[in-house]
Amino acid sequence: MTTDTTTKEEVAVKAPKAVKTGARYIEAVGRRKTSTARVRITEGTKEGVTVNDKTVAAYFPTAELQAIINDAIEKSKVPGKFTVSAKVIGGGIHSQAEAIRHGLARAIVKYDEETRKRLKKLGFLKRDPRMKERRKFGLKKARKAPQWSKR
Repeated sequence: MTTDTTTKEEVAVKAPKAVKTGARYIEAVGRRKTSTARVRITEGTKEGVTVNDKTVAAYFPTAELQAIINDAIEKSKVPGKFTVSAKVIGGGIHSQAEAIRHGLARAIVKYDEETRKRLKKLGFLKRDPRMKERRKFGLKKARKAPQWSKR
């Protein structure tokens, strides 16, 4: 029989680093329709949001979509400055923006539990469940039937 004689120092070396820079982050998943966003917030000096390795202005062209993402940070009133990185897949751009907001709100709540009440009241912590209904057999769409003819 062999015994494992690893010390605490060796275990610490084996553990993977959080980010390339070694900074700690908080991760959360946000969803909306068929969009899924994996959001990471890192407390640091530089403020900024990147989506799929692009700036928010480059990924979301309209000010409305940019405002949806920034809502969670502004309305939470958390004193820390965050660097936010998000990986988003599926759905359209509006759905993706709301998925990022959902994930961002969840990550902020993990960072500071006091913000939960405020963000929950605004509806940022609830996953919006509205999705397109599936098509049923014998019908043209989910509920639209083919034209009926008497003869």
